[in-house]
Amino acid sequence: MSGDYEIDGWDDDEATEAAVKTLENTSRRAAEERRSAADQEMAERIKKAVDAARPGLDKVPDPVEPSGDGDLTPQEEERLAACVAGVELLSTAYWVAGKSLDTMAVGRLFRRLPHKLEPSRCYATIEEWASVEHGIKQSRASKLRAGWELGEVLNASGYKAPEGQVRELVPLKNRHGLKVAVGVYQLVVTAVGADKVTAERIRETVRMLSGDLALSDADTPEVIVHTLNEAIGSAEPPQPKPSAALPAELKRDVDRRAVALADRLDRGRIDRQVVLGHLLAAFADEDDSRVFDAVFDRMKKASS
Repeated sequence: MSGDYEIDGWDDDEATEAAVKTLENTSRRAAEERRSAADQEMAERIKKAVDAARPGLDKVPDPVEPSGDGDLTPQEEERLAACVAGVELLSTAYWVAGKSLDTMAVGRLFRRLPHKLEPSRCYATIEEWASVEHGIKQSRASKLRAGWELGEVLNASGYKAPEGQVRELVPLKNRHGLKVAVGVYQLVVTAVGADKVTAERIRETVRMLSGDLALSDADTPEVIVHTLNEAIGSAEPPQPKPSAALPAELKRDVDRRAVALADRLDRGRIDRQVVLGHLLAAFADEDDSRVFDAVFDRMKKASS
């Protein structure tokens, strides 16, 4: 009996070739299935990562009463971290909105959007679209558009600059350029520390710069920093405004006397501001100088 044989009419070579092709096809299908499973697993991981990073109200825990007066529990620490992260979104959310508005405005991307209240026409301006669609007033839209570029640069540099701080630098940016405004922010950071920068500190620093400051975006960063340092170093520090607030003890005395005044007049409670209004009117009365003279005597004694 010969060692050669046939399978279903094939000789040995044909059978071997068919078996090889079957194995190759099976291997290919298995590889494709593995790739598909791997791709699906990767897609699920990416989706989970995106969902975890996505901001939203569902990520902020609901308000609950504290667990006690002492240290925060691990659960409270977790809720605190989520809330702080939510608040910090403001440092970029303003500029995302501002850049979006500016991009839509410059490119007139709103021009074919049907008006919500008048569908027969489209929006004429970005301000009209922002107001009707999102309740953003024109002044608000203008501020967001004016500040986004500076806000974007500061955030990209690692500074969590909120809207109020950026707004103090916008006039400076408009006069001298983006690099100068960023330079002033960095000077404030260097002077007080990134965690102590406030809108008031920025405002005070800008006030120390002369109106004829000769700087622009054409200057190098080194020139900008040197010039700003010289300008601020030679400026007179701003004087604090005198406080108009009454001392707490004086407030109590005024309120006590206001009660006595109300009793004499047989009236209900008299507000402190009403008393002050009458007092100032009496002080300004040129026909009756008794209050004026009393104030004069008290001030003369205080200065002696």
